[in-house]
Amino acid sequence: MMRVLIVEARFYPEISDELYEGAAAALKAANVTSDRVEVPGALEIPAAIKLAAGQYDGFVALGCVMRGETYHFEVVSNESARGLMDLMVRDGLCIGNGILTVEDEDQAMHRARREGGDKGGDAARACIALMTLKDRFKS
Repeated sequence: MMRVLIVEARFYPEISDELYEGAAAALKAANVTSDRVEVPGALEIPAAIKLAAGQYDGFVALGCVMRGETYHFEVVSNESARGLMDLMVRDGLCIGNGILTVEDEDQAMHRARREGGDKGGDAARACIALMTLKDRFKS
């Protein structure tokens, strides 16, 4: 049975909860077991995944980066995505990226809710697809 670690940034707890609900439901529907860990923000997600590498078949990264008045939005958005991509390409890890990059809270909630964009579920399904593909190429 496949085992996935959900790594969740808790900077916006209400949005994170919605993303988690979608991811957990998608993993359960696919009969994939999961554990959950929390990190403070999106920049910490790649590091947490690296620390857990080798212990799980895949990872789901969940969080939200909301545009503010400074350049910080671009740094966090770009560097968290780059960190995840490095882990996927360099280390061959199966990661579903569910880190939202949005303009405001309304946009984030719409994308996070299962009856809206279900981006947490999308990230979990991407992780499952990558794990399945990796298993296929192992044979």
